[in-house]
Amino acid sequence: MKKKIIALMCTLLMIILATYSIWTYKKVDSDLYVSLHMTVESKDAAVVEAFFMQQDNDGTFDEKQGFNASRSASVAYDKEAVSKAAELVMKIPATTRVLRIDPAGEAGKTVDISNIYIEYEGNNIARDFYLDTIAGSNDVKGIKEENGSISVLTGDDTYLLWNVDADKAIQTVRDVDYKANTAKKIAIIVFVDALLLLIYVKRRPFMEIPLEVLHNKKLTLHLAKNDFKSRFAGSYLGIVWAFVQPIVTVVVYWFVFEKALNAGTQATKSGINAPFVLWLIAGLVPWFYFSEAINIATNTLIDYSYLVKKVVFNISILPVVKLMSSLFVHVFFIAFMFLMFFIYGYAPTPYMLQVVYYSFAMVVLCVGFVYATSAMMVFFRDLGQIVNILLQIGIWATPIMWNINAMTNISPAVLVILKLNPMFYIVAGYRDALLNNVWFWEKPGMTLYFWVFTVLVYMFGTTIFRKLKIHFADVL
Repeated sequence: MKKKIIALMCTLLMIILATYSIWTYKKVDSDLYVSLHMTVESKDAAVVEAFFMQQDNDGTFDEKQGFNASRSASVAYDKEAVSKAAELVMKIPATTRVLRIDPAGEAGKTVDISNIYIEYEGNNIARDFYLDTIAGSNDVKGIKEENGSISVLTGDDTYLLWNVDADKAIQTVRDVDYKANTAKKIAIIVFVDALLLLIYVKRRPFMEIPLEVLHNKKLTLHLAKNDFKSRFAGSYLGIVWAFVQPIVTVVVYWFVFEKALNAGTQATKSGINAPFVLWLIAGLVPWFYFSEAINIATNTLIDYSYLVKKVVFNISILPVVKLMSSLFVHVFFIAFMFLMFFIYGYAPTPYMLQVVYYSFAMVVLCVGFVYATSAMMVFFRDLGQIVNILLQIGIWATPIMWNINAMTNISPAVLVILKLNPMFYIVAGYRDALLNNVWFWEKPGMTLYFWVFTVLVYMFGTTIFRKLKIHFADVL
């Protein structure tokens, strides 16, 4: 009775905390983006391009990047397209402080710009804090403003500048965001609270496997050590190979993206205020563990078929054995990563302790996946190949070698899909801990989503494992 009361009190406390966190959640300013729209028409062949410069977290301009290709959008006109109007659309941060419009690349071109407006979540918002009056210009041969439209006669290097009231823009966006997302927040609160109540009601089946692992912790650790050693038995260098391949991978990716394709990858690296090799390794280290753990743990029951057939052996601990085996290499690479940061002059900070939290979160995520895949692998051997293919896609779908914040031309829908990848949270978390000095609770939306997703995967994986467990010995 006492345990039930404690479990109920803990569940109610989690429901209260979840409800409060979801209802009071607001996006940080740097995550607020709006769409700049304008209709452009040229009477001559021309290229019209728009740029933005945003505010840093400390209130200063982001002048390191300046106006560059990764922060721009353009409409090009050739002889066949002359006099045809086209819409220029560019996603810009709400923290934008300066907008620049380049009407043409050659002198003597006439360009008309009209129907200028800002859009957020499908709502047009006031434009007066964006393009009220022109704040500056360069090499303009003639200009005419009328009813919100601008007609420009260009010189050799013509551009127009507008100062943006970012504070007013952010507040307007927040007002729209509150109205647009109130119903969404209510729906999320209902879903999360219902999930917590379900976990409380069904806590015994879901706690069965963790309790079995806990009761057999010495055996699990012993098997994990033996599994790690046996993977490289018979080779001259032994377990050294476990560390060589990831290090070579880091060096190859660094060389390709930093040296061989440097000019072609500037847009993907834009906005990274740290040595690229450090930014890269902070994303690769968690991925190395995730991919290896999922890969080898999927074959757990097949590798240990001789133990599965033993009546007295508790086979529920076997997937955890593989996860712990991979964890030995992961700990080494965390130490190697810290050494790299120290060599580059990055002193240890309290934020770096979050690497432990994000590693734990990643292991819990893997637990749910491997209990499902290892159980299904017994009955469907092709699953191993499917998992390999998905992991190959995953390393590119996760922003490990490219900076998602620099991809300003990605549509909001695609951006949401990319961020739904749970490894996005882990990779971004490693970089927040090591480079950006951001605590995980400063991103409550992503943290809540990750743990809800992880709990659902765990519930699904352990349920599949428990349902199929009685058939393993017969099939193997």
